[in-house]
Amino acid sequence: MSETQTSGQPSFVVMQIGRRHFALPSDTVVELAPPVRLHKFPHDSPLLAGVIVRRGRIVPVYDAASVLVGSAALTQRFYLIARRRVGKSAEFGAIPVNGECELASGEMSAPQPERPPFVVGTLAFNDESIDVLDFSALAASRPPAAGDSGPTGLPS
Repeated sequence: MSETQTSGQPSFVVMQIGRRHFALPSDTVVELAPPVRLHKFPHDSPLLAGVIVRRGRIVPVYDAASVLVGSAALTQRFYLIARRRVGKSAEFGAIPVNGECELASGEMSAPQPERPPFVVGTLAFNDESIDVLDFSALAASRPPAAGDSGPTGLPS
């Protein structure tokens, strides 16, 4: 992970999923982990791709790409492990990312009204405006149904 800016402003971890960038507030990110064996099992949980074992913990892996970019990521370089709220408690979850991650700081702008509920704002990053995600809401979302056009409420 490389650092692009530091200041008194809020910081975010910018990650690449597919060909797009997204950000999570840095205080929710636990670590970047190398790709390890993904354990799959029968289930009917939306977005759950399987689990990994990291530092003695079982960590669910969420297929965020199906919601964010419209298809599962074909390659991955890391698992971005972050905290998410489940009721009154918190648990770790992982998102496969296929590019470098960077630490960026800046003011988050309010999201556009038509954005899905897991987009909590936008951040200016390298001359583009990227979505800032709420990992808890993203992990609880559903992938698009067969025949839907593209990701949930996100432009291509």
